[in-house]
Amino acid sequence: MITHIDVSMVLRRRVCELYSDLVTRSTGAAVRAAIESQLQGSGSRTLVVMDFTKVGLLDFSCADEVVAKLLIRYCAEDTSAQERYFLFRGLDEHLDAIEQVLEHHGLALVAEDHEELTRLVGVVEESERLAWEVLRDGPRRRADRVAEELQIPATEASRLLEQLHRRRLCIRLEDGYRSVGGRLS
Repeated sequence: MITHIDVSMVLRRRVCELYSDLVTRSTGAAVRAAIESQLQGSGSRTLVVMDFTKVGLLDFSCADEVVAKLLIRYCAEDTSAQERYFLFRGLDEHLDAIEQVLEHHGLALVAEDHEELTRLVGVVEESERLAWEVLRDGPRRRADRVAEELQIPATEASRLLEQLHRRRLCIRLEDGYRSVGGRLS
């Protein structure tokens, strides 16, 4: 299942109809609560596309409330009953605040640019990044294929893929792994 969340629309419905800036911690907390409420009704495995394209300003406290706390809740904790994967769009204007918040919490996310190219943002080991890029650049892959492409032992590839999955940067499927941003099926 794919759920698209236009963060500016959530802000307008939750705070003020004419407001497009995410500033103050209380505003961020209100927006996050509305997003969490929306996610409660989604399926057991959901790709959540968080679209920040129409958000004017995003300060550090809102980046912490909306981005970091959502990632901590759904990606850093064991939420195996409800797998949530996040793809963030429209972050270009907000990267300073988001990168600092991610670094502070040791988190990472998948960001999509205006050309629909994805990349990792935040705290990621180089070996994780390389494994993720193998997934991003092709169809779903098994650990042995990732090991072959990276020229590393299969056990190391399996460890990296599971680490990426725990951080919800890739999706584990019955027949391999797929980067976030790809199809769930």
